[in-house]
Amino acid sequence: MTSNTPLAPHSGLSAAKAAKLAAAGLVADRKERRELERPVPAAGRKLSLRVERPIFILGAPRSGTTFLGSCVGALPDVSYHFEPRLTKAVARCVYEGSWTRQRASRYFRGYYGALLAASGHGGLRFAEKDPENCFIVPFLTEVFPDAVFLHVYRDGRDVAVSHAEQPWLNAASTGTGKSGRGGTPWGAAPRFWVEPERHEEFSRVSDLARSAWMWRRFTGSALAQLAELPAERVRHLRYEDIVSRPAEAAAVVAEFLQVTDPAGRQALDARFNRARPDSVGRWRSRLSGTDLSDVLAQAGPLLTELGYTA
Repeated sequence: MTSNTPLAPHSGLSAAKAAKLAAAGLVADRKERRELERPVPAAGRKLSLRVERPIFILGAPRSGTTFLGSCVGALPDVSYHFEPRLTKAVARCVYEGSWTRQRASRYFRGYYGALLAASGHGGLRFAEKDPENCFIVPFLTEVFPDAVFLHVYRDGRDVAVSHAEQPWLNAASTGTGKSGRGGTPWGAAPRFWVEPERHEEFSRVSDLARSAWMWRRFTGSALAQLAELPAERVRHLRYEDIVSRPAEAAAVVAEFLQVTDPAGRQALDARFNRARPDSVGRWRSRLSGTDLSDVLAQAGPLLTELGYTA
C-alpha cells in the first residue's frame, strides 16, 4: 500500500508509521480473533479478497461496541476485526483532511483485503468495529457504497464512569509515552474530534468531564451522519435494551443483516445472551454531585435528546 501523494506535515502519519501500524495490526488481529475463530469450510473459501457489503459497528468507546462486535463476529459467514490499527489512524487523516480521500480509500480497501487474506477469510463478509468511524461515515459510504452500519449508544453517564476508569483520556496518563491502537498518545491533550476553539478547555476539565465530552462528540457525530443515509442501511441499538432484552436485539440484528440460516441465528442468540444487565446504572453509585455536574455540563443536552434525562 504505497502512494506518491505527499503527506501533509501535520498529519502525524508517515509512510513508515503507517507500515508499522499495518504490521502490528495484522499480528494483533490474529490474536484478538482467537475467541471467535472457527474453521472456514473449503467450499466457503474464495480467492477474491474484495470487500463487499461490509458491516461497520459504530458507537462511542465504552458504549457496547466491543460486545456488539463479538455478536456479529459469531456469524459463520462474517470475518470480524476489532479496531484495525492502520485504518484507525487513517480515519483521523480523513477527518482532518491531511490525506486525500483517494489515498485514504486505497489504504482502507487494501488493509481490509490484507486482513481477509491473513485470516484465510476470502469470500466472507467483512465486519469491523472502530469508534473513530463515527466521524467519517460519508467517506465510508463513498468507498463502500454497499456498506451497512450498526450503531450502539448508551447512557453517557455510565459511559463517562466506565471510560474514566481507563487511562486513555486521564490527566495522569499525560507524558507516559503510552498510546492507543492508532498511535494517539494517552492523556489530557485534545484529540482530533475536540472543537478547535475549545482545545485549552479540554485539557483543563476533569477526567470524567473529558470522558463525557468524548461520548457527546462520538455519539452526536454518528447520529448526525447516519441520519443522512437511507433507513435500510442503518440500525440504531440502545445498549440498555440490548442487555435487558437480548433475544429481541439478536432478532433485530439478524433481520438487518439478512441472516436466514439457523446456524447464524443460533450463534447470534448465544452471543447476545452473554449481555450483562448489571452494567446499567453504575453512575448512580459512582458519581458524586460534583462529578455528575461535570458530566452534565458536557453531555446534558444530548442525554435529554436521547431520553436519558428529563
